[in-house]
Amino acid sequence: MKWEYSPAPESRAIADIKDRYMPFIDGAFKEGGGEDRDTINPGTGERLSTVSTVNAEDIDRAVTAARRAYQNVWSTMPGAERGKYLFRIARAIAERSRELAVVETLDNGKPIKETRDFDVPAAAQHFFYHAGWADKLQHLGLGRAPQPLGVAGQVIPWNFPLLMAAWKIAPALAAGNTVVIKPAETTPLSILVLAEIIADAELPPGVVNIITGAGDVGSTLVNHLGIDKVAFTGSTAVGRRIQRELAGTGRKITLELGGKGANIVFEDAAQDQAVEGIINGIFFNQGQVCCAGSRLLLQESIADEFVERLKQRVETLRVGDPMDKNTDVGAINSEAQLSRITALMDAGIAEGAELWSSSCPLPKNGFYLSPSIFTSATPSMRIAREEIFGPVLTTMTFRTPDEAVTKANNSPYGLSAGVWTEKGSRAMGMAAALRAGVIWDNTFNRFDPAASFGGYKESGFGREGGPSGLAAYLDTDDEAVAQ
Repeated sequence: MKWEYSPAPESRAIADIKDRYMPFIDGAFKEGGGEDRDTINPGTGERLSTVSTVNAEDIDRAVTAARRAYQNVWSTMPGAERGKYLFRIARAIAERSRELAVVETLDNGKPIKETRDFDVPAAAQHFFYHAGWADKLQHLGLGRAPQPLGVAGQVIPWNFPLLMAAWKIAPALAAGNTVVIKPAETTPLSILVLAEIIADAELPPGVVNIITGAGDVGSTLVNHLGIDKVAFTGSTAVGRRIQRELAGTGRKITLELGGKGANIVFEDAAQDQAVEGIINGIFFNQGQVCCAGSRLLLQESIADEFVERLKQRVETLRVGDPMDKNTDVGAINSEAQLSRITALMDAGIAEGAELWSSSCPLPKNGFYLSPSIFTSATPSMRIAREEIFGPVLTTMTFRTPDEAVTKANNSPYGLSAGVWTEKGSRAMGMAAALRAGVIWDNTFNRFDPAASFGGYKESGFGREGGPSGLAAYLDTDDEAVAQ
């Protein structure tokens, strides 16, 4: 018997989407000098709203406002007082959580149950967590008197717009810095609602500035001479360019880039539990996750059985309207991203991998893709090496733990990995050998604001979250502080 779910859509009216949004500079929403950009609802392909974007003069105003706020107010404010503002923002995010979840789903395309149950609560948690550290920086173990860096220029991606904003804004403010942040051009709405929350919290003008626009705006921001610290989350190609441009400037940089995470399943693993972990690892947020478990390494003795179980489970995933509470897999963020995914899938077929896709029907309008699995793949194939950033899993096999480690590490990336086994010693041994910043044991995609997150190799450097994430926004050189 096949279960049929009646539609259970969340109300779009909860979001109260405005027809027009503006940048937030020096404590006020102001028209930008750039060209207007429409933001599109990925679930329908229709216009959602229009956003005023900034030009170089607006960026100058934002950086100047951030510098003034840093020097006159924020860096001199006692940590306990800074913490009060962060607590206030955290509570307001929680209070407006349903509205923010709807805004995020409409603007991004991810299922409402993900924004409701993960994105928005996690964003509030990051503000709560860092609020608690604001008056305890001297207890981080980062030197006698760690000091803020100044003005932080931050650029965030479109896959977790609100959560990435919280990841970057909260530690910067807790450490005493001020912020100029640019969201992705396709998903600016939730951070502009966050700006309303910041304004309502009466944060001093200029402490947080939100500028809108495309890649040229981000490039101008990170290269602005008034920026003391750059934090970027996005593609490896852009991260390389930022590193080249800022080489020799003396600014601190944090880069969280792409990934090609390996999920390694041993023959002694609890298979049903592992299947659920693989599903969560690659189909959460339609696979548009830097740390997605997009490579599945299966021990040969269980490979065929496991793949069949996995396919059966994928067939039960519901693809459709992101606003429906029953939807498991929503819309791809944009038409351009959908084209990039399908181009890599075509390359996988051309190179000899076998493609299987779910038979779930897709909506006629919007940007959708069936959850898919490649088998018979080899490590040299593009689908095994390049970040697909979509609901596409590539499977390979191994015989021994050493072979699993070799194949998992045979990647230009090093952001995440998962190990599935009943033996704790094997899990710990694998974790020590894997070159990845985050390694999960018998689970995947679990996050905590107290735990650091970041990568190796082309997945970037620096950490976000926990004491290590705060260190990225502090001058921890005792000698420099003494001077």
